[in-house]
Amino acid sequence: MTAERIRDAIEGAIVYLSEHRAEARYTDSHATATVQDGLRATVSGPDGAQLTTDMPTSVGGGNSAPSPGWFLRAAEASCVATLVAMRAAQLGVTLAKVELTVDSESDDRGILGIDESTPAGPLSTRIVARIRAPGTPPALVEDIVRWAVEHCPVTDAVRRAVPLTVEVQAE
Repeated sequence: MTAERIRDAIEGAIVYLSEHRAEARYTDSHATATVQDGLRATVSGPDGAQLTTDMPTSVGGGNSAPSPGWFLRAAEASCVATLVAMRAAQLGVTLAKVELTVDSESDDRGILGIDESTPAGPLSTRIVARIRAPGTPPALVEDIVRWAVEHCPVTDAVRRAVPLTVEVQAE
């Protein structure tokens, strides 16, 4: 899709949702995980969406697929990269390269329950953005990336406390 089509689609969505506020809020599509073999899980969703995760051998997994934590970093990287492209299209900035790398630091004592004061999830996350936008001032490129990080639903979800409800249906 061209930058102009992206810009037009975004502008159309903004106008529509500004006029139909009730339609802006909705329940996101589901993801259902099924453990199939050891620690290998298949996650499925609507329209045939599917991915597989596995844990490293050091904790009993088969290391046959990326870990769920890697998919979290992948979600952050792809979401921010996509929003960089969307924002650049809105502003009329031509991008020659968008490459986002996300890494994190973790402490396995948390996931294994060795130390209850250690978080199970990442202790910190880092985003490195490599952007080439010929003729665009570096400050504008930085503004675009920071805007993308601030508006990315995935980075938002990991930055703030999102209410979580757990329902257990024992069979």
